[in-house]
Amino acid sequence: MFWIHMLLLLTVIFIGIRYGGVAFGLLGGLGVSILVFVFGITPGKPPVDVMLIILAVVAASATLEATGGLNLLVHYAEKLLRKNPKYIVYLGPLCTYFLTVLVGTGHSVYPLLPVIFDVAYNQGIRPERPLAVSTVASQMGITASPIAAAAAVVLATAAGNNLAIGLVDILRITIPATFIGVMVAATWSLKRGKDLDKDEAFAERMKNPEFAKELQAQTVSGSENAIGPMAYRGLWLFLGGIFAVIIVALFSKSILPEGVGMSVAIQFMMLTVGALIVLCTNVSPKKIASGGVFNAGMVAVLIIFGIAWLSDTIIGAHQTYLIDLIKGMVEARPWTFALAMFIVSIFLKSQAAVLTIMLPLGFLLKIPPQVLIGVLPSCYAYFFFPFYPSDLAAISFDLTGTTRIGKFILNHSFLLPGFIGVGTATAVGYFLSMAISSFS
Repeated sequence: MFWIHMLLLLTVIFIGIRYGGVAFGLLGGLGVSILVFVFGITPGKPPVDVMLIILAVVAASATLEATGGLNLLVHYAEKLLRKNPKYIVYLGPLCTYFLTVLVGTGHSVYPLLPVIFDVAYNQGIRPERPLAVSTVASQMGITASPIAAAAAVVLATAAGNNLAIGLVDILRITIPATFIGVMVAATWSLKRGKDLDKDEAFAERMKNPEFAKELQAQTVSGSENAIGPMAYRGLWLFLGGIFAVIIVALFSKSILPEGVGMSVAIQFMMLTVGALIVLCTNVSPKKIASGGVFNAGMVAVLIIFGIAWLSDTIIGAHQTYLIDLIKGMVEARPWTFALAMFIVSIFLKSQAAVLTIMLPLGFLLKIPPQVLIGVLPSCYAYFFFPFYPSDLAAISFDLTGTTRIGKFILNHSFLLPGFIGVGTATAVGYFLSMAISSFS
């Protein structure tokens, strides 16, 4: 019966890939209904704590976006890139990485992609080199962000298993691990592909007068036109809120009342950040709810609601069988759990959803917490198929055509930077966590 139920889960995921977006969550609810009414299984528990943290963080980030603060961050990144064009292959991914770390979502990458292309092309650098690794870096920053949904999942799941894992315990592993992973992937990208002046395919396209004219006319306007005083106030309040979250995490035992966990603290603190931004900037609540960050966040909540609830129901119904099935492998080689998370992430394009599904299974199998924290970077693998929105955006912004999907689908621009970055980050995270971490 376990394999029948797994087939149901895979079917839901594959159909969800076809429809995309909120369909994942809705189909997950359909799967739970089938398990209950057809197979007579008691439904598991939806990840309410995780969903509440995501809602609070998304609300604060969407408020920042509404003030223009997100554009301000992009403007600072753009100034850095244009002042140092020779180092675009390093600075491009670093900017997208830290932008994600700060705002908690990889969807902040879109305004930077045309800037990265423009700087690279005008410098004579093959645009594929910085663009591909920049989109990968923007997603690798998720597990290194103190306010991203991934950290929320780890905190909530650990608390549910009576483990004293704090935000600092996570970030002291994921930040250096993912940073090193991004740097290694960027270093590999320095010489990937042919230089533009030696690329026969690009030279052939340049023979088309219309193509050459369009490329020559391509300009990227700066983001400063959309920035006003409200953006500066919003950004400083938001950054102050992130700093406050980190301070509370560092001294949670002396700051928080007894019985108040860090996952709950993140919820009310991020709502407070959003409230302060509204009070200090008078930004329109309607503008907050209509922004791209808010919409993407709500989609993420619904996906986690449905898919994680379905997987929790299946795992709960087959605990004994699952333990007997893979206990020997994970006991002998606990790091192989990273491969399982990686494979799941190929099909489920949400790191928070992957962790919501896999971490309870990891704790159930009694995998050491050090291992689970160390391999967190492996929950990002949806670069495997080049259909994630930021990857498609990078392809569309690269007018030279060097960032592309190959004839065989998998021979695309993002595959090798993804494998190198995530593989390096996972290996570094694993060894670092095993060396310095201890949980009880």
